[in-house]
Amino acid sequence: MTRGSKIGLWALSTLLTLLLAALVFAAVFDWNRVRPLVNEKVSAALGRPFAINGELRVIWHRGDEQDGWRAWVPWPRFSASDLTLGNPDWTAGKTRAQRFASLDRVEFSLSPLPLLWQRIVIPEITLSKPSADLLRLADGRANWDFQLPASEEETQQPSPWKLEIGSIGFDQGRVGLDDQQSKTRVEVQVDTLGKPVPFAQLAGKAVAGAGAASTQDYVFGWKVKGEYKGQPLGGQGKVGGVLALQDAGSPFPVQAEISAGSTRASIVGTLTDPLNLGALDLRLKLEGRSMAHLYPLTGITLPDTPAYSTDGRLRAELNDPAGAVFHYQGFNGKVGDSDIHGDLTFANRQPRPKLTGKLNSKQLRMADLGPLIGADSNADKQARGQSTRQPADKVLPVEEFRTERWRTMDADVELTGQQIVRDGDLPISDLDAHVVLNDGLLTLQPLRFGVAGGKLDAQIRLDGSMAPMRSQVDLKARGFKLKQLFPKFAPMQTSFGELNGDATLSGTGNSVATILGGANGEMKLLINDGAISKGLMEIAGLNVGNYLVAKMFGDEDVKINCAAADIGLAKGLAQPRVFVFDTENAIIRVEGSSNLASETLDLDIVPESKGMRIFSLRSPLYVQGTFKNPRAGVHAIPLAARGAGMILLGVAAGPAAGLLALVAPSQREDNRCAALLTQMGKR
Repeated sequence: MTRGSKIGLWALSTLLTLLLAALVFAAVFDWNRVRPLVNEKVSAALGRPFAINGELRVIWHRGDEQDGWRAWVPWPRFSASDLTLGNPDWTAGKTRAQRFASLDRVEFSLSPLPLLWQRIVIPEITLSKPSADLLRLADGRANWDFQLPASEEETQQPSPWKLEIGSIGFDQGRVGLDDQQSKTRVEVQVDTLGKPVPFAQLAGKAVAGAGAASTQDYVFGWKVKGEYKGQPLGGQGKVGGVLALQDAGSPFPVQAEISAGSTRASIVGTLTDPLNLGALDLRLKLEGRSMAHLYPLTGITLPDTPAYSTDGRLRAELNDPAGAVFHYQGFNGKVGDSDIHGDLTFANRQPRPKLTGKLNSKQLRMADLGPLIGADSNADKQARGQSTRQPADKVLPVEEFRTERWRTMDADVELTGQQIVRDGDLPISDLDAHVVLNDGLLTLQPLRFGVAGGKLDAQIRLDGSMAPMRSQVDLKARGFKLKQLFPKFAPMQTSFGELNGDATLSGTGNSVATILGGANGEMKLLINDGAISKGLMEIAGLNVGNYLVAKMFGDEDVKINCAAADIGLAKGLAQPRVFVFDTENAIIRVEGSSNLASETLDLDIVPESKGMRIFSLRSPLYVQGTFKNPRAGVHAIPLAARGAGMILLGVAAGPAAGLLALVAPSQREDNRCAALLTQMGKR
């Protein structure tokens, strides 16, 4: 044997001897002797007391999952019992918890070979009875924020070492949270189920699908109670037994039934790649008294609605660099008595989150749209937990729009309604709405209804970024067929008449009442070839109109050749420039004003008979009182002499000419509206 061979053999023998000695030392060494040093170093690094109060052990074993020669490399398995981690000093007197976290026992194995490449690989960590009490003060300080001492922070460089944890297993535990910043105080308790529950048993075929075989069973049950953002919170559910942190293809099952205030949610599905917050795939059922109640819980701005319920698939990409994205897909549900279906996407992006999607309804009831503008009953408001009440003597809704919420997110949502029903008597079809919310500016362009064979087209702009809110509304009514508007009024069924109209208004205020109370604008309306009677007034629910028709025409059905109105609106005061009914018996004009701010009426109805057939047409009538309680009667002294109708025709030439554009084609050879307005325009 050469001298070089002897040196090499000696060096190898020495290395093996040292390695064997190190292994023997590690196996027989009493690791509890280093506990004080470990406790001291960790406490200094974290800036809070840390202690291993129980036994600290290291046991060596073979790598069972390794192949070939690697299977002979011994792995150290560390275990420690009774671990505690205290709170930082600033929590003194601000929390009832004595410590931040505690563990009955922790165990993990360390793969030795990756240490050569500066990788700390821990295939699995097992935690026994973990407990934590999380605290965040109103000023934002949180006991889960760990900061190194200032001197270490200044000199600390990114470590070349990488930590890789395969999965986390646990048996039972608890987590308490006291978040004074969001007014949340909850406690979560986790315990074993006793017998595993298969994922597919709770998820069903629609959710489980092809991935059910790779999804672990439910092993633990959990319960939560407390307050979330100031609202009572309670719930329970189930989760899997091992949380896979590195294997994105190993879904972690979750199931929950939670109530927060009036909102209830039920979920079942999986969480994948939890270390990177990879993705959620859940079936979500959601219900509550109003969609507006979701705002304090989720930050998503939705309107006030009647009670609702939905059921759909919630998918989320949680680690998108631009912000988490949530997709609520293929959901079906009800809002009040209306059905709703569609897809929504919520992207948590900057500068504001954005909600987009398409919704459709096969039957949408008008009563379910009332809460959008506060036009629902006080009983319904109370059921939704709404504090604003509609005054008993007011008609225009006083409930304010929550414009402060409009600036917290953007939206671009389309809504289609195949049929809209009002009391089952008046079908309104083909609702088409496009809602866009951008930095507090809400637009509905278009908001379109199919009404009685025609179209009501609205362009609405509500600028909630200003205080008070500024509003602009443009309405166009075209081709409303009178026989479809009043399907139960027999005389109208032979009519070929139509209703056409335009309206524009602008105003400021945060409720319908305040906007209209100071609004400026105008309204033009034209009806040709119709009929009128007490029966029609009863169908329309107009008690005052019923009285007026009875006084002027008795119980007869009277033909309307033309009804024309041009009403100006200035600072909430509506005054007719033209308001004329041309019937087969008389020309009837309406004068006076309506005050939208005080909701009061002061109108005079002056009939000019086309003969002496109806004696009552000699006397003018009045409508006074309020919108809520109007009063009608007969003037004791006539307001105008005969021929006043002709005077009206003379002074109304300008407004009359403006109404000619609304004249609808008629199947009569002589369109009475065209003739009347032409006559008025010439005088």
